[in-house]
Amino acid sequence: MSDRMEQLIQEHRLIPPGSTVLCAVSGGADSVYLLHRLYCLRRELDFTLVAAHYDHRLRGTESTQDAKFVEEFVRLCCPAERLYTPEGSGKELPGVRLITGGGDVAGEAARLRQGLEETARQMRYVFLQTAAQEVGANLIATAHNASDNAETVLLHLGRGSGLRGLAGMPPKRGNLIRPLLTTSREEIENYLRYRGLPWREDATNRDDAYARNRLRHQVLPVLEDLFPGFLSRISQTCAHLREDEDYLSSLAAQAVESARWEGEDLILPAAALADQPQSVAIRGARMLIGSMTAGNDNCAAPHLEGLLNLCRGSDPSARLDLPGGLTARRRYGELVLSRSAPTPLSPRDLNLAGETRAGDWTVRCLPGTYQGERQSPLDCWLAQEAAPMPTLRPRRTGDVLAPPGRHEKSVKKWMIDTKIPACCRDAVPVVDAGGTAAAVALLGPHRDFVPRKGQLSWHITFVTPDYLAH
Repeated sequence: MSDRMEQLIQEHRLIPPGSTVLCAVSGGADSVYLLHRLYCLRRELDFTLVAAHYDHRLRGTESTQDAKFVEEFVRLCCPAERLYTPEGSGKELPGVRLITGGGDVAGEAARLRQGLEETARQMRYVFLQTAAQEVGANLIATAHNASDNAETVLLHLGRGSGLRGLAGMPPKRGNLIRPLLTTSREEIENYLRYRGLPWREDATNRDDAYARNRLRHQVLPVLEDLFPGFLSRISQTCAHLREDEDYLSSLAAQAVESARWEGEDLILPAAALADQPQSVAIRGARMLIGSMTAGNDNCAAPHLEGLLNLCRGSDPSARLDLPGGLTARRRYGELVLSRSAPTPLSPRDLNLAGETRAGDWTVRCLPGTYQGERQSPLDCWLAQEAAPMPTLRPRRTGDVLAPPGRHEKSVKKWMIDTKIPACCRDAVPVVDAGGTAAAVALLGPHRDFVPRKGQLSWHITFVTPDYLAH
């Protein structure tokens, strides 16, 4: 059978020995293939494998059945095994552990006034990053394949895109790896059928109301018919374009390497960008914004152009407002990037059956019975017995936090470790129970306040302000 996946892993060194890989599994053919192939490869590549499934709660009983299918597949097809050396000694490989989670995607999409697909993606990746942190996984594997990549490139081409968009999805970005980017959907299904492995079909994948599905069903088959081997060649083209993108980005990094911090402001000589060719300058501007927003550099072209115009202009005091609470201004020969000051957070009562506005944050609290739901940095459950009348306040000197399964340390150190900007830390809501930090937004609950299954609890959700969302 196809070994494209293994070739891609080796070519890009996606999984170093000793890694722990969290594999996202929806139950569809792609993710089932990825999980099973990783399960087999862990023997020779020497890594630990954990599976993760997120329930978007968009398809009623079908979503529930997907979750049950993944649980059964992991149990039956990814069990513990013992490997024997030629000398006869054995090594135990544990079975794959499954982490599950879920969220009200439809409700969150309505609140944010954005599409279901984008909201589902955001919530799913928050879950995956949280789960990876929980199990100590340094890598998250997703099942984007060659067909997905081709669809992405065509969508970017149709909407208008720069080189980064036309290069498609990279095999690795941060702790995210995509081992299937050169493997076609046909190869995946052939593998599963050959081995008699089941998978679940999502009915929405057949709905051509979605642009991606129309490309998949109507455009890609025509292109493959006109140009046999189209998927393979577009994968190669993407790889070449990524090399060009990486080179231009390296020049941009050199252009902005003189940037320095003054407190929470990022300062750069304006000429460092103004004197660069447009292709390098625009990437440098994006990097500066990413430095200010914990890596969220998805800024629209007009804002990037505006930032460059600020650098190239003659007004020594010009100013530009950017998304995410950022401000760019000229200080004579320098470009200064600043964050908008967060709204101060003062102690207040917590509405125990609704929403409470706390500075720039919204905190939702509802009573309920804990049924083992997943605890996360923005969505947690606190036992009513331990916190009968919780309130909200900013952090205090001496606050400590011990998230479930992790050691105790000061809230300040947790905030530093999770890269919460210093200027924002005093605006982060703390749920107080009798003077103790029972939970902290962006960090999660204290283990002493986590309820037992069936216990009356407070379900608390923190809604992140725009300047921290990424």
